[in-house]
Amino acid sequence: MTGVGWVRQGCLRVKTIRWLAVIAAMIIVAPSLADARAGAGSSGGSRGSRTYQAPPPTQTAPTAQPVERSATPQQPAPNPATAAAQSGGFMARHPFMSGLMGGLLGAGLFGMMFGSGFGGGAGILGLLLQVLLIGGVAYLAVRLFRGWSAARVRPATPAYAYAAAPGRTDAPMARPMALSGGPLLVGGASAQLAITTEDYTTFETLLSDIQTAYGNGDLARLRGLVTPEMLGYFSDQLSGNSSRGLENKVEAVKLEQGDLSEAWSEAGLDYATVAMRFSMIDVTRRIADGRIVDGSDHERTEAREVWTFLRSRGGQWILSAIQQA
Repeated sequence: MTGVGWVRQGCLRVKTIRWLAVIAAMIIVAPSLADARAGAGSSGGSRGSRTYQAPPPTQTAPTAQPVERSATPQQPAPNPATAAAQSGGFMARHPFMSGLMGGLLGAGLFGMMFGSGFGGGAGILGLLLQVLLIGGVAYLAVRLFRGWSAARVRPATPAYAYAAAPGRTDAPMARPMALSGGPLLVGGASAQLAITTEDYTTFETLLSDIQTAYGNGDLARLRGLVTPEMLGYFSDQLSGNSSRGLENKVEAVKLEQGDLSEAWSEAGLDYATVAMRFSMIDVTRRIADGRIVDGSDHERTEAREVWTFLRSRGGQWILSAIQQA
């Protein structure tokens, strides 16, 4: 092969390698850019005791993806054997007494059948001792059974006085309520949580402020708008963009539709889960040359998500979870 042929073949190989590198980069980067806004198309955060429960459907979000990443530990499934033992009768809960009664009765019946009495004794005295002993054990078993039955019907009390947390109050929803609607009172007899028009306005403002702060990479601003857990997730996403030499800008966020999924109180915190459909300018550029690699700087994109906000009693609402719809 001539020198020119070698050069041409070398050029083809270089071009092929470059194209393969471009395709590989597109495959690696594309999934992470499909949802470049805050949340990055994932479902994470905490919703108190309802973290791993699906939020009630709404007109805006009939379904929501389960939480994939959370600082709230998931409770293990109950052991069927333990549950069966707890739900069984007295003998199932006290196998020693069951075995003792069975042994004594068996020995007594055996002695009566063969005339040997209890423990090898004979005659009326042995039979009387046998009856008295069995009667005493039966009386003890009845006393234990009554105490166990009374304990089952007695209302449970907290182990420690300071461990008693306020009861959780569900939010019965007769119908989805738009964010632009009036006040909604939810709760039970012991507590009441009011989701007002002012709260809805706060949710809409938080949506815009969080997305804008994320687009500016402003972690200091996000710190006052989200929980520490969500701040950590956003920080990871921004760090991932920086490591790839990318910058994501989210601007002009507008709420298109929204409604309340559920609201409740537990452990001194109020929670509100809201389904939202919103639009924005979402564009990702290369930091080196400003070239757009995803999104558009003039066309709006739309997203549909379920956000959960929390607040301490008398405090301000902050974001605690995002789920994709």
